[in-house]
Formats: sequence, structure tokens, C-alpha cells
Amino acid sequence: MRIVKLRFVLGAIAAALAASACAPAAAPRAAATAAPASGSGRGSLLIVGGGPIPDALIARFVELAGGRGRARILAMPMASEDADAGVEIVGDFRHLGAEAERIVLTRSEADTEAAARRIAASTGVWFGGGDQARLMAVLSGTRAEAALRELYLRGGGVLGGTSAGAAVMSTPMITGDERLPGGDRPPAKDSSDAFMTIAREDVVTAAGIDVVPGAIIDQHFVRRRRHNRLLSLVLENPRLVGIGIDESTALEVPPEGPFRVLGASVAVVYDARAARITPAGRILGAADVRLSVLPAGSTYDLATGTATLP
Repeated sequence: MRIVKLRFVLGAIAAALAASACAPAAAPRAAATAAPASGSGRGSLLIVGGGPIPDALIARFVELAGGRGRARILAMPMASEDADAGVEIVGDFRHLGAEAERIVLTRSEADTEAAARRIAASTGVWFGGGDQARLMAVLSGTRAEAALRELYLRGGGVLGGTSAGAAVMSTPMITGDERLPGGDRPPAKDSSDAFMTIAREDVVTAAGIDVVPGAIIDQHFVRRRRHNRLLSLVLENPRLVGIGIDESTALEVPPEGPFRVLGASVAVVYDARAARITPAGRILGAADVRLSVLPAGSTYDLATGTATLP
């Protein structure tokens, strides 16, 4: 950098201050636009409910990760068995001006400093669809998982994902398995029916990355009729709010303030924090569960349970 004499520096500072004092105040930034990853403080989440991902949601993820020429994105496709998983979304990110690459880790690789450093050097990480339990079998308890949480909680980075990549955001994480299909009336062995009941101790869960404390995330929610399983979990864990995100729809979680719903369909919220629930040993039931069906443009404040509609 060229060295400038002190008197010129002081003169430039004085001129800048004078110009600033005379200039009109800048307009406040629109609420719909979040600051890009800043390298410090809590970042953002973009949680997509699966299905076709609208271009606007892909563009929003790039914007949250820093925008064209600044975003450095890693795509983690380990939830899928497909050898080419993640290739398409990486191409989409690059088309929007991001530096993007796939990072495919085994469990042993995920527990290395090299993996943690790659995550720390990124501004955003995207989790693809598939089997959420498969993804967490790689990440759980590793240096990579710790680096992901650090990137989001203190590094100003953005985490996003779709389908299985949405499910991993919360703990408990819905695995997709159930213990008692159909309850006392199980379906035929060749049936594709699942979660036919609202019942205790049926929905199998595991630990996720746990970046949405106070909530349980479900996905493909309306399209695949997943109300029973999420409602069962919420009634079993009434301190947690259930958020079911439909396909082609996203929940944006900013560093602070209400969540926003984006995309083509709705997010469904079950809040049983003030509900009356039947005691253990009886059929699972409740009264006064709050239901919100939130289309794009809606907001939801997890702390207060307050929802707004567009």
C-alpha cells in the first residue's frame, strides 16, 4: 500500500466528515434483505421443505452467503447415495456468481481439522436431500459438525438445505422411521402408508445439527401429509414448536427477529406450549393447540408465538 503523508490523511478525514454531516441520512435497509455473511456473530438459515427449489430461493441463499463475487459455498450431498448428488445445485450457485464446490466426506474425514478448516473458510453450507440419518451418521460429534455450528452461531455464515437437509436443522430430528406403524391396526406389509396415527412413542428421532433451538422441523409437509407425525412429537414435547415446511417453500431464520416464509406454498406451525395434554398412559390428545398456516410473505416469532400474514 502506498504511504501517504499524515497531513493529507487528516485533511481527507476532515473533508469526509464534513461531507457526511451535510449528506441526507441513508434510507433504512429493506427488511427483506439480510446482510451477507459478515464473519462475526450469528448468521442465517434457509430451510427448504423439499421438492423443486424455486430459482428465487437459490438466489436468496447466495445472497445470504455474501452475494455475487463474495459467496463461498460448500454443498454437502452425503444424505444421498447418488454419486452425482449436489452437482446441479453447485452449478446453480456458480451461475449466480458464487464460488461453490461439493464436499463429500466420510465419517473419518469429517473428524479432521482439514474438514473443519474448509467449512470455516466458507460463507455458506448447503445440505442436499436424501436420508437425514445417513447425513448425521457422517457428521454427528465430529469436528465438521462443530465447525458448522461455529460458522452459523459465531461466524456469520448461512446454513441451508432441502428435504433431508432441512430435517437435520433441529434436535430432535425426525428420521422418517416409526415404531408402531398403524398402531393396533397395522397396514398390510406391502402398504406405503406411514404415520397413520397420532400416538406416543411412535415417531423415531435422533440428534440433528440443532441450530433451531425450541423447534422441530419437518419437510415435504403438506404434499406428503405429514401432520400426524409432527403433531405427535409436539404433543410429546410441548415445549417445542413444530414447523412443517411444504415443498418448494422455505423458512428463513435471520440472525434475530421473526422467521420468514418464502416460496410457493406454506409452513404449518403447531404450538402446544400453552395446551392441555392428556397424561401418560392415556390416548395422546390435547386442547388449545395453536395452529398457524403461513403462506409466503408471512412471519413467525418463535419466542412469542406471534404470526403475521401477508
